[in-house]
Amino acid sequence: MGTQRKPLPEIDTVATNNLAAPIQRRKLYQEVLDRLLVRIRFGEFPPGGQLPSERQLMETYAVGRPAVREALFTLQRMGLISITHGDRARVVTVSADTAIRQVSEMGRFLLETSPDSLEHLKNARLFFEVGMVRIAAQKATDQDVARLRAALEEHRSALKDGPGFLAKDLAFHRTIASISGNPIFEAVSRAMLEWLERFHESLVRAPGREPVGFAEHTRIVNCIAKHDAEGAARAMTAHLTRANKLYIPFVRHAGSDK
Repeated sequence: MGTQRKPLPEIDTVATNNLAAPIQRRKLYQEVLDRLLVRIRFGEFPPGGQLPSERQLMETYAVGRPAVREALFTLQRMGLISITHGDRARVVTVSADTAIRQVSEMGRFLLETSPDSLEHLKNARLFFEVGMVRIAAQKATDQDVARLRAALEEHRSALKDGPGFLAKDLAFHRTIASISGNPIFEAVSRAMLEWLERFHESLVRAPGREPVGFAEHTRIVNCIAKHDAEGAARAMTAHLTRANKLYIPFVRHAGSDK
């Protein structure tokens, strides 16, 4: 006799605080998706492991190929599996960066279509980076300070290179995020900076102001090196308050590629 399959955990499709709500009709692929999510979550299919074939899933759940494929494509869009033609789907290792990237496209869409969203992003970045630089000043090791000084030197070398200067500017901020040792901080910082870089690179350039930005970064590094958390926070606040004025919202018009 073959090994008897253990019953799957019950899937609670109705919130416990809403038991009196009408029962919702659900598509078959959503039922397949829920069950695969449970099996992945409980470790039946670990990172690096493969899911059963489409045919096996069809037989297990007594559904057609479209329901199985839609469930698999949804898992792929969620960043939980990779699908290679001719091979079974494979579970991927999920990281904070993977999770944040799942909302990146929506974030870029908001920036592109809603002018107010850029202001919200700038305010969020100010709040976020001021908190992050405090942590960096408290935790920075000699090696971390050396990395920041190296980033400053690269920044200096790009003073006369507009696009290059912006790239080094954003790399400097990512280095500060990495000092926290918190992968979620790093992932959120990377996403915010990518949104700004992708949509506003041509607008953020303010010729002649590169030395100002470099001097502000130098003050931030000096405060971090002295473990002066409040000084670093003040320096970052002044830096981003000025720099934020250089980011101008835009909305793409229908039929325009610009």
